[in-house]
Amino acid sequence: MFDTDILIWVQRANKKAANLINKTDERKISIQTYMELLQCPQSKRQQQVTRSFLSDYAFEILPFTENIGHRASIYIEEYSLSTGLRTGDAIIAATAIENNLILSTGNRKHFKNIKDLNISHFVP
Repeated sequence: MFDTDILIWVQRANKKAANLINKTDERKISIQTYMELLQCPQSKRQQQVTRSFLSDYAFEILPFTENIGHRASIYIEEYSLSTGLRTGDAIIAATAIENNLILSTGNRKHFKNIKDLNISHFVP
């Protein structure tokens, strides 16, 4: 599963990020990542480009479920005061764990304290 930052690197024409996505057969993102990507564009056209990219590369958008919400809330209670964990990152981590996926991210520091989360660290 890809964290938002990987897809932003692709939008910035980072070849390493593009290669990572190209060599991955099953491309998955959290609904949180999808929403984060749609709030960044400055125009409807840019939003359409983002939606087209996700569609063209067959990204599966994993839904927000009750279990994901519960797990994310536990992470917020456990880590927000000590590490500054933000809600979006808690939802992304919970989505990866609930779906038994490895999270590919360049933001390892955002997730490193979450014990059950498997991370593949991306270096742009």
